[in-house]
Amino acid sequence: MEVIESKSGKIGAEIRGLDINGLADDAPELGMIRSLIYKNKLVVLRDQELDEQKYVAFARKLGRPQVYFQPQYHHPDHPEIFVSSNVPDQNGNKIGVSGTGKYWHTDCAFEKNPLSFTSVYPLIFPKMSRETSYIDMVTVLENLPADLRQYVDDKIYIHAGQLRYKVQASDIDKSLAELLDRINSEVPPVEHPAVIQHPVTGEFSLYISSGFTTKIAGLTHEENQRALTALFDFIERPEHVHTHYWEEGDLIIWDNRSVIHKASGVKPGETSKMYRVGIYDDLPFYVGIGN
Repeated sequence: MEVIESKSGKIGAEIRGLDINGLADDAPELGMIRSLIYKNKLVVLRDQELDEQKYVAFARKLGRPQVYFQPQYHHPDHPEIFVSSNVPDQNGNKIGVSGTGKYWHTDCAFEKNPLSFTSVYPLIFPKMSRETSYIDMVTVLENLPADLRQYVDDKIYIHAGQLRYKVQASDIDKSLAELLDRINSEVPPVEHPAVIQHPVTGEFSLYISSGFTTKIAGLTHEENQRALTALFDFIERPEHVHTHYWEEGDLIIWDNRSVIHKASGVKPGETSKMYRVGIYDDLPFYVGIGN
């Protein structure tokens, strides 16, 4: 087994030569993987061969798999697997939802207790788009200019997911107001500090994203528009972006406390199929709250 850690100031670690299918529940490699995720913020396990059952079994060894709150994303036989796919099953039936996550976000920031880790395992790659991009929010916070820091220190931010809802067949004949009311009842907007502290590393990171952050508590609408536009423009600068280019057999796991991410789009006519399993490490998401 070979472990390649990121250089100073960069995120990401790579593990080669480890077959995760053969790991016992108490294997020391599992602790190593968790430690690398916390330290390097994301980890790529190369050359994995996983079916649905093996993928979920590994997730259970690493933590507690999430069952996403909206069933239309579920794999029909393994609800722990969130399916992002535009490929029908062998009977021509739609599975999961296509084109997910094409905006900067951290998974489940719109929930009271957000998701600790996200793992993704692609099965079918599009020809032209084989990347996922990340931004290290620890480094962003460290480099935040003084004029933007005033909108962050001791501030509470509101996060909501209703504008990212994927319309489904059962929504036909429902008004937008009805759909928004239902989504807001399922996952009402939540508050999180703008700056969170990691329960393991002790690092502080900026916990906002243009995908799910809707406003800063206590500011007027006009103040919010100015502040959020300036913050998102700074966060999403090209020099902050780390891009992972997928290879066959990659399983990637990242820490949602420390990075935001964005999926690449799939061009018309291309096929794509990716499995995602969210994993709770059952530690507080940040210092001061519990899962």
